[in-house]
Amino acid sequence: MEKITQYFRDTAAELKQVSWPTQHQAMLYTVLVITISAIVALFVGAFDFAFGEAVKLIVERF
Repeated sequence: MEKITQYFRDTAAELKQVSWPTQHQAMLYTVLVITISAIVALFVGAFDFAFGEAVKLIVERF
C-alpha cells in the first residue's frame, strides 16, 4: 500500500511541474488541429476519388 501512496505523491509532484497551456493556446491548437485534419482529409479524399476513377477507366477499357 505504501508504494501506491508514494506513486500518487510522485505523480502529483510531477504534475505541478508541467507547463500547462493557457485557455487561449488550447483553443488555438484545437482549431489548428481540426483545420489541418480537414485539409488532409480533403486532400486524401480527392486522391482516392481520382485514383478510383482512373482504375474504373482502365478496367472498363480492357
